[in-house]
Amino acid sequence: MEENQEGKSEKAFKSFGKKVDNFVGELHEAGERLEKEFKAKFEELKEAAEKLKQQAENEERWKEVDSSLKKAGEEFGNAVKAIFSKKPTKDQ
Repeated sequence: MEENQEGKSEKAFKSFGKKVDNFVGELHEAGERLEKEFKAKFEELKEAAEKLKQQAENEERWKEVDSSLKKAGEEFGNAVKAIFSKKPTKDQ
């Protein structure tokens, strides 16, 4: 009878060991899948960040262009006013 008990316990532990092995294998597979998904998502985020950076740089560049054009317009306006304004000459 003692041998029968040992046999049952051995079978139970063997079964438990197989289940643990299967579980560990599934965990490993899930970990690999998650790692691939995280790497892919990380790459997507890097690309999105680069696009945002480029947009921000373009926006800054256009702000500079807009500012320069406004300054140029003001200078041109001042030049036109200076040309057409009546200033007393030395002779008068």
